[in-house]
Amino acid sequence: MEEFDYKELQNIPIPEGLEERLSKRIDEWELEDQRSLVIAKRGKIQKNWKRITGIAASVAIMIGLGVFLFNQNTTPNGHTDTYSDPEIAYAEAENALNLLAANLNKGVAQIDLVSE
Repeated sequence: MEEFDYKELQNIPIPEGLEERLSKRIDEWELEDQRSLVIAKRGKIQKNWKRITGIAASVAIMIGLGVFLFNQNTTPNGHTDTYSDPEIAYAEAENALNLLAANLNKGVAQIDLVSE
């Protein structure tokens, strides 16, 4: 195998602008590396966010189920009457439904105005 002469390398002409092109390409590689790190970090954050929201949803369901079961056991038969006289209860229910109907009609009228 022949010996390599480093002095001959110094005699080889370097193309014009090579250093700038190499520097630019190295900078591009560094930017690509930084972008890939940012994307990887976002992926980890999204995975963690999915886990956290899943755990929070499970806890919320368990708390809701516990509250429901606790309240179900505290009231006898699950229902309590607020009025002892059925005629008064009927009148109050009718008043509440009339109020609901009046407000609903107002809302429908406003929607009609907007649609025109």
